[in-house]
Amino acid sequence: MPMDFIHIGFGNIMAMNRVIAILSPEQEPTRRLVREAREKGTLIDATHARKAKAVLILDNGYLAIAAISPETIAKRLAANRG
Repeated sequence: MPMDFIHIGFGNIMAMNRVIAILSPEQEPTRRLVREAREKGTLIDATHARKAKAVLILDNGYLAIAAISPETIAKRLAANRG
C-alpha cells in the first residue's frame, strides 16, 4: 500500500494512511481528547506555538494538532491523489 504524505504546516509532514479522522478543535469533546492526550503523552504538537485549527486522530491512539484547517488538509490530500 503506497504511503500518502501530506504537509500539515511549518515543515511537518504526516502519513495520511494513519489518520482516522480530522476534527476541528472548537468543540468541547475534541478539546477534552487533546487535553487527555497531552496528559498521557500521546499528543503530537505540530502547531509551532500557533493556534490549533485541526486535530488529527491516528490509528495508534495518538493525536496530532496542526495550525492549518481541516479543509486545507483535505484539499492537499485530494490534490496528492489526483
